[in-house]
Amino acid sequence: MSGSSEMRSLLDTVQTLSALQRHFAQVAPPYFAQSSQVLGLRQGTLSIAVTNGTLAAKLRQLAPELVTRLQDRGCEVSGIRVKVQVSYAPVTPKRTPRILTNTAQHQLQALSQSLGDSPLKLALEKFAKKKD
Repeated sequence: MSGSSEMRSLLDTVQTLSALQRHFAQVAPPYFAQSSQVLGLRQGTLSIAVTNGTLAAKLRQLAPELVTRLQDRGCEVSGIRVKVQVSYAPVTPKRTPRILTNTAQHQLQALSQSLGDSPLKLALEKFAKKKD
């Protein structure tokens, strides 16, 4: 029975950290979302690891504003503690392919047809034909 309560506690901690990471990624500038990781929340202080000292200094400057934004989202955060973890490998965001809509394809084709022979016309025609 104690094993299940320990697992429940661990699951709650993981869910809390995951939610804090999502909130932080939504309120922080994009370069922080990609190069930082929420480590924990203890007594209202959010601990965040960043990949280098420059980011740590910038994050410390932005901390009061980020605390306010996190509080606006319902997070019980009163401060931010920044740690530099050089060995932390940043997560590279997955690139999602952008697909042209039919309307965009038709508009690009129409634009290319209105142009005289040029490299731009060829590029637009090639771009309009792409499906992925």
